Amino acid sequence: MTRQPHVKDTGVIKKTILQKGQGRLRKLAKLQYIYEKKSRYFAQVAETAKMMAGRELEELGAKDISYEFRGIWFTAAKPDFYKITYQARLLSRILIPLVTFPCKDKDVLYREARKISWEELMTPKQTFSIVANVSESSITHSNFAGLRVKDAIADYFRDRTNRRPSVDTKDPYIVVNLYLHRDVATLSLDASMGPLHKRGYREASVSAPMQETVAAAIIRKSEWDGTVPLYDPMCGSGTLLAEALMKYCRIPAQVFRTRFGFEALPDFDPRLWEEIKQAADKNIRPLPQGLIAGSDISEHSVTAAKTNLMGLHHGADVTVSQIDFREIPGIEDSLIVTNPPYGIRMGKDRDLKSFYQDLGRFLRERCPRSTALVYFGDPKYIKHVPLAPSWKEPLTIGGLDGKLVKYQLF
Repeated sequence: MTRQPHVKDTGVIKKTILQKGQGRLRKLAKLQYIYEKKSRYFAQVAETAKMMAGRELEELGAKDISYEFRGIWFTAAKPDFYKITYQARLLSRILIPLVTFPCKDKDVLYREARKISWEELMTPKQTFSIVANVSESSITHSNFAGLRVKDAIADYFRDRTNRRPSVDTKDPYIVVNLYLHRDVATLSLDASMGPLHKRGYREASVSAPMQETVAAAIIRKSEWDGTVPLYDPMCGSGTLLAEALMKYCRIPAQVFRTRFGFEALPDFDPRLWEEIKQAADKNIRPLPQGLIAGSDISEHSVTAAKTNLMGLHHGADVTVSQIDFREIPGIEDSLIVTNPPYGIRMGKDRDLKSFYQDLGRFLRERCPRSTALVYFGDPKYIKHVPLAPSWKEPLTIGGLDGKLVKYQLF
């Protein structure tokens, strides 16, 4: 798969010119959005991956990191913000805060939302969607709060242009995020137009596939740097292999995403954005033969893994074969990462206790001098593996309440 170049049509170019003019007028009037005043952004991330995500943000240039229950606040100059949105592997979403205000009822929410100069972010011909989250507030229903913001945006344009923009939940031009907590509302723009775990390489799937951010967290937690081979003996649709490939080859996490929410901002710099993308893309390096490989007992899974990997740079250099892990002669001096089948990934008639006992014996007897990181989507099966873990850590992410377990194999 070849990534399509990012091309702006003439309508977008005209809009960019208009936005720049509007931005200058707004600065003269001393009206700025929160992110413009403070260069401050919010990253949504799973609680158990938060510290890893904070370190990743620092590596990509973020400053003044602070942790909250639902994510991470960080400060970033514009080049670093673009880089973070393009390359971060562990984040669920990145939000660009526009305004915040006390909000105890629906009328205040509607009135304050209408104060935003929405024409700086979109036109009546373009579409939008609302993502709302409400907690511990006088307004108790997220859907209702989202509807009030939707009405405010639509009425804003109706009063000025006699036209109302449409809502599109599948492919909107912008995504507006409302967070209402303890009667304080924050309206933000979604920087990436949707969940960041949707990398774009998954063309084929299997039952209960691992989410990309889960796989990225496991690869990061392993501290694998490519000095030893990496192998997944139950690779499913190949998500762990794909994330390992992207990490080693330095492939940006959002290399296939063709549009980003921050492009709608009045201060968007298309030339700088193109420079950031080109620099990241030029940094991609080849994968040595034999460094990453995997296998699965299922022919369907092997086909899915090969299909997904083929879409990535150097994915053809990842070897995937069909074999039961019990029949693998051995995996020596390697890092083994895997997400074994459990409950929803195997029929209930299967003997899972015996399965995990076989996995433990395989690791102990045929994987000398290797390290294994095993993700248990259902932690109750850990006790059936006849090995002593080096450590066990919760990894609640991607809708799973699982644990990551490390086994040092001597």
